Amino acid sequence: MVAMLNIPRALGAAALGCTLLLAAACGSTAEEPKSAEPGQLKVVTAFYPLQFVAERVAGQHATVESLTAPGAEPHDVELTPMQVASVSDASAVVYIKGFQPAVDEAVAQSGNQQVLDTTSVVPLQTQAEEHDHEHADDSPADEHAEEEGDEHGDEEHEHGGLDPHVWLNPVNMVKITDAVVAQLSGIDPDHASDYAANGKTLVGELNTLDTSYAEGLKTCDRREFITSHAAFGYLAEQYKLTQIGISGLSPDAEPSPARIAAVQQEAKEHGITTIFYETLVSPAVAKSIAGDLGLKTDVLDPIEAITPESAGDNYIAVMQSNLTALEKANGCH
Repeated sequence: MVAMLNIPRALGAAALGCTLLLAAACGSTAEEPKSAEPGQLKVVTAFYPLQFVAERVAGQHATVESLTAPGAEPHDVELTPMQVASVSDASAVVYIKGFQPAVDEAVAQSGNQQVLDTTSVVPLQTQAEEHDHEHADDSPADEHAEEEGDEHGDEEHEHGGLDPHVWLNPVNMVKITDAVVAQLSGIDPDHASDYAANGKTLVGELNTLDTSYAEGLKTCDRREFITSHAAFGYLAEQYKLTQIGISGLSPDAEPSPARIAAVQQEAKEHGITTIFYETLVSPAVAKSIAGDLGLKTDVLDPIEAITPESAGDNYIAVMQSNLTALEKANGCH
């Protein structure tokens, strides 16, 4: 990955052609960067949720691309030389610093000054911080948080100990939307009123989504839920739920036998009915745990990408599907 990022942007045509052919031969699904029409901005985003916000805010005034190909798992994405060059050439870049090392490196090397790092408006938390916020007055949960921290220490280290999944809380998406409005308005003041109007419409939808979650999850038979990787900490904190991750922050990490046993014990203690898995990684472990305990399985989508398997064609729709799944699994009424 580092070698790929250090390739000079002024590649000869032959070298570039060989590089791209090699990428294709290795099964790369990266898309060629889009060209902006005359008068349009070119906005480069790190992955789908940020692309969703940028497209909604920009409307017809920009082409918006994602550095993560549709259906690709974004945590360990690698960039082609063309994508690295697109970061330098973009009118604006939107990313989450600390989430995708290849994107962090491309931004740092680009020299582009029109960069929005969303951690400037939504700071990342550790899983322990999220857990403390969820259970400030609940001492038994502190013991669970300590156990979970021990099990997932190596996985948290891969992200610097910080949880990047801020987009799964609609309130955070409102803040990101406002920041994108401000960024594009500063770059293109002639269309600032359009960006503001588009942003206002999206914020209204996000606030409605937040209300739906708050009301739908207010009264439930249980507050705990088990999911294949610990992507839902910000959502759990916002709506006073307790996330129990089979794996930690990295979806590809293999849980230890001790962790699987601990999750099974948690499921029994809390009367869990459903083990959640996701669409971009293997559901084998989640389904195995569910099978051992005679429990159901269902999808709780971290919305890192939209695929044919997604329960909707955009962020709002998939979040609504996630709410329905949580309400059903947790006996909310």
